[in-house]
Amino acid sequence: MKIQNINKTTYRKHLNQIIIGFIVVLLCLSLFFGSVFVYFWGVSPEQIVNGESNFRFNLLGVILALISCSAILYNIRTSEFFKEVYYVWQMKQVQNLIYRKLRKITSAAKYDDVNALIILHYYYESLIHIYQLDDNTITLNELIKKQQAVEQQIEDKKLNISSSQFDKSLLTKF
Repeated sequence: MKIQNINKTTYRKHLNQIIIGFIVVLLCLSLFFGSVFVYFWGVSPEQIVNGESNFRFNLLGVILALISCSAILYNIRTSEFFKEVYYVWQMKQVQNLIYRKLRKITSAAKYDDVNALIILHYYYESLIHIYQLDDNTITLNELIKKQQAVEQQIEDKKLNISSSQFDKSLLTKF
């Protein structure tokens, strides 16, 4: 996955709208489904006094609403409105794949493994990119130092490595 420059303002605006929309639709659908289930199969007020409840029907309404919202998001994830948010989501998935193998990759990079250096270069560059988009500046300086160390190692070995060389298939070796 290639690192793309995206508009941070547009990304944040769309992300916030998606989150708010998801919450509102989830709430409305949960209430709707729960009410329908209670109306048709719910316990009567007399039964509620005796300790029974409609909890299971309300819970079923929330679960069905969550499934519905997930299906809606899945179907519209490739729309123009979701472009930036979907890109960041995919990028975070790739970063997670790398993170799971980071110990082995870092170990191989110490022995100047070219594939490991490509992965690390991409990993730190993509992390910095996403952290800046999400305004996560707490550990940004530490990431920049790690990226500089990898770049220095690449320069010392006179290798020509860039983030564009990264491919997920490189991870299978680790």
